[in-house]
Amino acid sequence: MRDITFYKTTQGKTPVEEFLDNLSAKHAQKVVWVMQLVEELERIPAQYLKKLSGTEEIWEIRAQVGSDIFRILGFFIDSHTFLATNGFQKKSMAVPKSEISLAEKRRKDYLRNK
Repeated sequence: MRDITFYKTTQGKTPVEEFLDNLSAKHAQKVVWVMQLVEELERIPAQYLKKLSGTEEIWEIRAQVGSDIFRILGFFIDSHTFLATNGFQKKSMAVPKSEISLAEKRRKDYLRNK
């Protein structure tokens, strides 16, 4: 069993929560369903959770609704806690470098302030 928690900015905002709030009900429902799988399944299929190669321990939670693809990036604080740092709708094959950089920056901020 794992917990997914959301990164909080110094201003008290939770970017992943804001991302989910801005999705349609259908899209948000699917993303939340995948997040629940990550929390509950002992072994998570790569179609739902995958480490991004070439990153500093950044992982992506992967959800798809038809042709719409959504990603939640984050990292594991420990083996049972995933900190979700940012979410976005994927529009190309590659994960945007700006989203990876943002996740890595938030990881460093979290580890520094821990």
